[in-house]
Amino acid sequence: MSKYDPLTQHLTARNQPRIAMGFGELEHLLGFDLPASARKHRAWWSNNPSNSVMTKAWLRAGYHSEQVDLAAEKLVFARLNAVEQGLVATSANGHGTALQPGKKPRHPLIGCMAGTFTLMPGIDLTEPTAPDWTDQLLEKFDRLLGRKA
Repeated sequence: MSKYDPLTQHLTARNQPRIAMGFGELEHLLGFDLPASARKHRAWWSNNPSNSVMTKAWLRAGYHSEQVDLAAEKLVFARLNAVEQGLVATSANGHGTALQPGKKPRHPLIGCMAGTFTLMPGIDLTEPTAPDWTDQLLEKFDRLLGRKA
């Protein structure tokens, strides 16, 4: 159990798209003061899960931090959408595919062109389309420069 679990529980229970909170309100909820770096450095509020234990608390609740105002000591927690939470991946046909929580979805553009074109039988994509094009090009350059081919 993390000392930041009250934040996870609070955000989960509120279940709103955006939750504005002041630093003092957070401290009251947690029952202790935020570290001094939370009031000095914007990076402390980043949404990088390896940033701090508290970051993991709001991410676990399905939120990310935004609009952090260090001078006014306030911020907004905004609900992550299902793709950002890793719960849904969008397939090429536009339908959502449920994933296990914590598993990163594939980018929606991966596979978006699948099935849009078909190769004729016997076509080898690794074979050069014009194997003698370099010879033809060199012959044209030689003619332009007045060299004999």
